Amino acid sequence: MIEDYRFGRITIDGREYTADVIVYPDRVDDGWWRKAGHSLCMADLEDILGFGPDVLVIGTGANGLMKVPEDVRRALRERGIEPRPAPTAEACDLYNELAGAATVVAALHLTC
Repeated sequence: MIEDYRFGRITIDGREYTADVIVYPDRVDDGWWRKAGHSLCMADLEDILGFGPDVLVIGTGANGLMKVPEDVRRALRERGIEPRPAPTAEACDLYNELAGAATVVAALHLTC
């Protein structure tokens, strides 16, 4: 459960993180980094693709500055994964809402 999000900080199951994270149903990978920083590409999602969620919630930053190009959205859908990008505060709420109802993973950019 994501308990709190503030610019540059997130609390998940009682633990605070200060780097971008990927939240799986059973674990958190901290230190998620993207090749192009503020533009998501499929290579940034390799571990998530291996997990195979139904939904991928993508936190695009506090101000929504990280871009999720249409080709990435399309490639995810072709793999049976529904992309749900949103500014990170909204993405946190969406992850909490969907967790348990579907196999959901959240990839969250904490700044920008």
